Amino acid sequence: MNWEIIVFLAYFIILFFVGLIFYFDGSNKNQEDYFLGGRSMGPWVTAMSAQASDMSAWLLMGLPGSILAFGFGQIWIGIGLAIGTALNWIFCAERLRKFSKAANDAITLPQYLTNRFASDKKTLQVICAVIFMIAFTVYVASAFVAGTSVFTMLFPGMSDRLAMTIFALIIIGYTFLGGFKAVCWTDFFQGILMLVALLAVPIIVVTTQDLDTSLLQTVYQYTDASGAAVTCDFGAGIFSASWKEIVSGLAWGLGYFGMPHIIIRFMSIEKPSMVKKSAAVAIVWVVLSIGAACYMAYLARMIVGEELLTQGAQKTVFIVMARKFFPPAIAGFLLAAIMAASVSTADSQLLVASSSFTADIYQPLIRKEASDKEVLNMGRAAVVVIAVIAYLIATSNGAGAQAIMNLVENAWGIFGAAFGPVVILSLFWRRFNYTGACAGVVVGALVDIIWLYWLSSTGVYELLPGFIAGFAAAVVFTLISGEPEKEVTDIFDKATAADYQD
Repeated sequence: MNWEIIVFLAYFIILFFVGLIFYFDGSNKNQEDYFLGGRSMGPWVTAMSAQASDMSAWLLMGLPGSILAFGFGQIWIGIGLAIGTALNWIFCAERLRKFSKAANDAITLPQYLTNRFASDKKTLQVICAVIFMIAFTVYVASAFVAGTSVFTMLFPGMSDRLAMTIFALIIIGYTFLGGFKAVCWTDFFQGILMLVALLAVPIIVVTTQDLDTSLLQTVYQYTDASGAAVTCDFGAGIFSASWKEIVSGLAWGLGYFGMPHIIIRFMSIEKPSMVKKSAAVAIVWVVLSIGAACYMAYLARMIVGEELLTQGAQKTVFIVMARKFFPPAIAGFLLAAIMAASVSTADSQLLVASSSFTADIYQPLIRKEASDKEVLNMGRAAVVVIAVIAYLIATSNGAGAQAIMNLVENAWGIFGAAFGPVVILSLFWRRFNYTGACAGVVVGALVDIIWLYWLSSTGVYELLPGFIAGFAAAVVFTLISGEPEKEVTDIFDKATAADYQD
């Protein structure tokens, strides 16, 4: 009896039944319930859901694999993300919860940006929604690919297409049925699972193994898919990184201020007063998780470095370490953590993309008189359609599919550059107006894309220049376009009043 497989499959069965529970409990009565959980999420669920939806399989595969191969200089991305997480929770979370409620009870980020400036124009809302749907569909496709790779490692005889189909159906099933509450509650447990898994591996290694630190300096080589030789040198340590690596790594943290699937959690918490507890939980989680992932890679360099790096298989480091040091039943539990990372990101992005279509395009532009039931059903239909498109992208063959998948690496930059400055200014600058917001989104996105395609050779992550340009454009266009309407400043005053209660 293969306990590794049994435990792994049990995890997915539980996921599906969570969706059934929230479908039949009658809590999804309208779009606010389905897409925002009726603003009833508690502090622990909000925190863990936000962080689980943030950290995809990258946390268990990409980051430790990169550190294993190229050393602690790679940790600067993790440091940037930890700092960004803390700043976002401390400075923006509570204010966004209040502002989104004061701005005509907005339930999506595009809707919030439109309502915040009391505008009847739908230009900004539609532009944001289109960007969301395109980028998140690609994100979901990437999660399908990551989930498939774990499935096929556990079931070597299973085809990639069948593995991806099963994975996709599970995600579609509970997201379609349960909506935001199902996603948040599953993310809550998945966040715990990810943290336990990341802590378990290094703890068991340091308590049971004699390590030879001289192996850290062994240089390995492998040949990548293009036929090029890749040298894996662990380096001297975290401070041996170049200034470009440090600056670009820290710039990743700026992305948090514009990440829709993360900041939507701020809008869903039951009370603004709960944010402080959520912030503490989230910050502790991200520091422990990223720290454990980095330390595991350090230990793995001495234990399985030659085994993995001569084959270019560094991304499987967590899987190999889990199987090496734990019995099958526990290994199955730990491998489920990788799936949890992929699932918790895919479900959140799938729901945000669906909400952008229904709340920002379908209802305001196509069916203004649509009932709550109609919008809810359309949202569920959008979940299926977007997932199917993501599935087709993920299963397509050839260089075209690979090119699309590569865009996922840059989606974080586009979101952060386009929306980060605008969200920050909307929360802290009373003078900020609709024209400035439009300019910030457009200029931030354009500079990010231009830098990516023509200036990437500088070695500076495109998010940084995009964010700076977007922020500057938002400020300049606000100042030259005149004072905002009184209705706009009233929203700001209402949300920032000391006695504001929603």
